[in-house]
Amino acid sequence: MYDIKANLSKSRERIRDHGEVFTPDFIVEDMLNLVINETQRIESRFLEPACGDGNFLIKILERKLEVVKRNYRKSQFDYERYSLLAISSLYGVELLEDNTKKARARLYDYFFKQYCKLYKEAINSEFLKNIEYLLNRNIIQGDALTLKDPNGEPIVFSEWSLANGKKIKRRDFQYSDLATLDQNNPSLFSISETSDTGETVFSPLPVKEYPLINLMEIYKAYE
Repeated sequence: MYDIKANLSKSRERIRDHGEVFTPDFIVEDMLNLVINETQRIESRFLEPACGDGNFLIKILERKLEVVKRNYRKSQFDYERYSLLAISSLYGVELLEDNTKKARARLYDYFFKQYCKLYKEAINSEFLKNIEYLLNRNIIQGDALTLKDPNGEPIVFSEWSLANGKKIKRRDFQYSDLATLDQNNPSLFSISETSDTGETVFSPLPVKEYPLINLMEIYKAYE
């Protein structure tokens, strides 16, 4: 039997102090089914502004990796390329440090298990370092209300875009700029503005842009 009291919270104190309540898996699945097409698009970006220990993000990752496996498992490089894209599309903000670390670990552990099932005889440790880097960069400890990290600095997210072949592009954006995005626009890194002609355009300004790099060297390029 599903024990709601046991699974919705870790402790009364954390609910009282931080408003910490966890969403049960069956509710997560029902909510994701409302946007099922987006959860099955490898490149579709998701932001969970109160991600807890990753209940929503891991379910999205499961769906995306199933698509990657179905379409690209015959080529290890292609599987790595598109699974990296899937992971780079997931973002989270979490107030509590322990939850932030657990969310990162849950996503990494799940991916690692799926990866090993397919390529246990040819595990690419360099590739896995990139996965770990992306999760550390995309799952951020901070306050989604103040839009700041624990040091009081603005939260900054990185947009990751695959280029042709083996290249990837990174651009950084302040969360405060993205928090006003148009709800009808599917891109996380787009906000609405009105042009001189009266048309609605989407053009956030990055706080930093980086040159194209080899997608297998992400963790080296940004150390």
